[in-house]
Amino acid sequence: MIKGASTIYYGGDYSPDQFDLETIKKDIVSFREAGINMVTLPVFSWTKLEPEEGVYDFGWLDQAMDLFLEAGLKVCMATPTAAQPAWLSHKYPEVLPVDQQGRKRTHGMRVFYCVNSAKYRERAAAIAEAMAKRYCKYPNLAMWHVSNEYGTYCYCDTCRRKFHGWLQRKYQIIENLNEKWNNTFWNKTYTDFAEITVPSETNDEFRFNPTLALEYMRFMTDCTIECFENEARAIRRYCPDMTIQTNISGHIENLDQFKMVKHMDIVSWDNYPKPSSEPGLVAMKHDLMRSLKQGASFMMQEQSPNQQNWQPTSKLKRPGEVRMLSYQALSRGADACLFFQLRQSVSGQEMYHGAVISHADRTDTRTFREVAQLGQELQKIGGLFLDGRTAAKSAIIFDWDSWWALEKASLNCLPYKKMDYLKKVYKFYKVFHKHNIPVDFVAKDADFSQYSLLIAPYLYIVDETVAERLKSFTASGKTLVGTVFTGVCDEQCKAVYGAYPGLLRDVFGLWSEEMDALYEKETNDICFDGDIRFTCSFLCELYHNTTAETLASYGKDFYAGMPVISRNRYGEGTAYYIGTDPEFACLEHLLTEIFEETGIGPYYAAAEGVEITCRQNQTASILFVLNWNKEEAWIDLLEDRYENAVTEEIMTGHVTLKPYDAIVLKKTDER
Repeated sequence: MIKGASTIYYGGDYSPDQFDLETIKKDIVSFREAGINMVTLPVFSWTKLEPEEGVYDFGWLDQAMDLFLEAGLKVCMATPTAAQPAWLSHKYPEVLPVDQQGRKRTHGMRVFYCVNSAKYRERAAAIAEAMAKRYCKYPNLAMWHVSNEYGTYCYCDTCRRKFHGWLQRKYQIIENLNEKWNNTFWNKTYTDFAEITVPSETNDEFRFNPTLALEYMRFMTDCTIECFENEARAIRRYCPDMTIQTNISGHIENLDQFKMVKHMDIVSWDNYPKPSSEPGLVAMKHDLMRSLKQGASFMMQEQSPNQQNWQPTSKLKRPGEVRMLSYQALSRGADACLFFQLRQSVSGQEMYHGAVISHADRTDTRTFREVAQLGQELQKIGGLFLDGRTAAKSAIIFDWDSWWALEKASLNCLPYKKMDYLKKVYKFYKVFHKHNIPVDFVAKDADFSQYSLLIAPYLYIVDETVAERLKSFTASGKTLVGTVFTGVCDEQCKAVYGAYPGLLRDVFGLWSEEMDALYEKETNDICFDGDIRFTCSFLCELYHNTTAETLASYGKDFYAGMPVISRNRYGEGTAYYIGTDPEFACLEHLLTEIFEETGIGPYYAAAEGVEITCRQNQTASILFVLNWNKEEAWIDLLEDRYENAVTEEIMTGHVTLKPYDAIVLKKTDER
């Protein structure tokens, strides 16, 4: 939960340094009209605050803070360190990153610095401390936001030398590293840590040395955590009891977020779906954010109130879309609903990015009216569902190591070169979403005991500890589902000998002989008893059951009749194995049977396209119902009674929702 929050924070990024005093005063009036209660500032204003090294100018920010205080607006104070000053890049060129092509980059882009630069960290910590010392006592200061959208990789000499030290601490002696990495292959044996390169295009190590590439991604996550802590420590000295966070980019792959968020007081992320994104894909990312801290609430730090200018086609958000996307985030764990941006920039790369107040400079625009409507509703809801949790009996293992290995580190050696880990995981999640069954995401080293069903899709990297925990989970009477590419490699991307799925052969009751890669439009058939047929693509694993029973077989090619989906009784539990990438209908067919077998079901029956979620805190049980259809739809609340949190109408039984509408319902004991 956000420390000290008593209501949903609603607002977003504002740049007072870009506008004159009269405009700021006018905007404050508009913000209050729209129900906005929080502004985030000054995210990219480092030079304005520190025009030369060690010389600070806070006067303009003091003035803005006083105006926001007078208006009753809370402030999310951001350190401006995502975009270093030109004087810093010019005076200390070592702060600039080297890209994967080996090119030294020049100043100009945001988040364009070496996270390991000592000079960058020195100046970043200095301005963070100066800001914290100055503003820690401001009554309207609600939280801190460190930098912005971490994720830049660097391949400079500073990073290379630090990587050597990181590896030496992990492996102790070079002989251990050579053995773990199997460096006799292609004569990659090292005699000293100083000989190890970074995986750039200058040496092709990012394509031809999977272990080196994977370790560098882990290293970059650790370095970025250090960079965050460098500023967070400075802030904590003056604001020890205040929420400190940083926003996770919508492109979440570059950093292991399970590791990152351990250092943040609350998860915060930026939601920028494509116009064509399915509601389920957006829901999955929210659920992932909620799960990063074991189900705790999170912040939606950014979303666009209208079009997103950096996408290939900048579609306008359709009427009602902002409201639907906002309630979807709130329903899945968000305690803050913030926009980028509150006033549209007059120039620059994002000048056409949507804003609450557009270039028209009016409050009678469609976007402003929709934002104001939502703001008024949220004012009425207040803190009704703050820190509300979502109870789930199912979980999906989401693993950055496997994601990195399958898409980047091992890509050149895999039998299929077009791997989309997120898309593959989403296919499983989509079944849960379609049937309104809550599901968490968990790291592979998490505690699984609270779940009765665990999905482990494409869990490529499995060590002995993880394998034992998955076995214990299943043997205790639970249900495990695995797939092709599960348990193939150890932590260093070395194949586990003794046939796939490696250390999990016993729990799945089978061993894999070989794997057939299918062409892009090629398919095979999945045949169940009773002539139920589906198609599959991507990869077809040719495996043999030992103790497992065959549920479905391949329908064609030389391996027709071989098992493709199996079930194994292990201890008191059950393990299912899917040896291919089945079409969605097949996966839905299988998982719905597993749901029934494990006693997992939806909150209520509803029309297709109606999304149902529930958040419970110590005072209330809140049901969110979203109709993504272009026509009316329904939900059956049975005999349960709810009060509409906005209209105060009592709802029970069969309830009809308008097209593209969302309702927030509070459970009531009235009969």
